[in-house]
Amino acid sequence: MRIDIITVLPELLKSPFEASILKRAIEKGLVEVYFHNLRDYTNKSYNQVDDYQFGGGAGMVLMIEPIDKCISALKEDRDYDEVIYMTPDGETLNQKMANSMSLQKNIIILCGHYKGVDQRVRDLFITKEISVGDYVLSGGELGAAIVCDAVIRLIPGVLNNETSALTDTFQDNLLAPPVYTRPANYKGTKVPEILLSGNFPKIEEWRENKAQARTEKLRPDLLK
Repeated sequence: MRIDIITVLPELLKSPFEASILKRAIEKGLVEVYFHNLRDYTNKSYNQVDDYQFGGGAGMVLMIEPIDKCISALKEDRDYDEVIYMTPDGETLNQKMANSMSLQKNIIILCGHYKGVDQRVRDLFITKEISVGDYVLSGGELGAAIVCDAVIRLIPGVLNNETSALTDTFQDNLLAPPVYTRPANYKGTKVPEILLSGNFPKIEEWRENKAQARTEKLRPDLLK
């Protein structure tokens, strides 16, 4: 998979990809991630990429021209499955969406900033709009990092145990069951006996029941 991220703050984005799972995925050659500074695609003085919005109002807007130039330059070299725009009013990221995106080959992610982008960018270039929640960040960079993490960890070979991702919360519209590790008895609080029994069919049944019960209690909306 190749991910091209368009941003006005590439330095804000780089650190998550220099550690842990994302770094390992890049080093293994399972994913390529490139950062494109939008300011490299403008002819305006002071590398300007934003302007006041027509009709008045507070806040600056990212202009269409540098975004068009950047996306067009990328598309000259390859085809893209999606051109994604990170925006608070996009479709909320969920596990089903991450699963689908992990099967794609080439993705562009455009990070919004200020009051967003010229609407013509969304009309002409964007194929998918994603939000990471009902709140507003100062830019789309942190949201883009979240999307990348959620997607990249699902690519075969990224996790040491590939079945781990299949039992994550939300994979079956259920929350994950409780998990325990050693010691089996900590200050009088014990691990459920079933998990120590070695009876794996019964253990799986216990986990399924617990997952169902936790979901009914904490996120009943997932069961609708």
